[in-house]
Amino acid sequence: MIGLDTNVLVRYITQDEPEQSALATRLIETRCTVEQPGHVTLVVLCEMVWVLCGAYRYNKSQALQVLEAILHAAEFVVEREEVAHQAVAGWRAGSADFADYVIASVNHAAGCDRTFTFDRRLSAHKWARLLSE
Repeated sequence: MIGLDTNVLVRYITQDEPEQSALATRLIETRCTVEQPGHVTLVVLCEMVWVLCGAYRYNKSQALQVLEAILHAAEFVVEREEVAHQAVAGWRAGSADFADYVIASVNHAAGCDRTFTFDRRLSAHKWARLLSE
């Protein structure tokens, strides 16, 4: 198994920089197999969404499609996959940033009944609560 950094996945997805995109494509399509999948961490997923939505102007729907494709590809193993699925579901339904739903999902999986936040958008999530006076 090999680990994949955010920039490799972004180059593979966007195909925007010919030399690096070609290297990323060759790596992923030859080294990431069902038998030896590429490892994708939760941090990489958060960074990838941030880069795709910020620098590449992907909308939420497009970024969700990318996340779903990675989560369902047999050629990738996602760290704490169930947590990643929960975060995707939270982001799909909510208005906070994807990383915020990852935080709430990781905390919930660790046994926390709530994640306290000052983020009003995240506080609408079932596992979050607004910290206020």
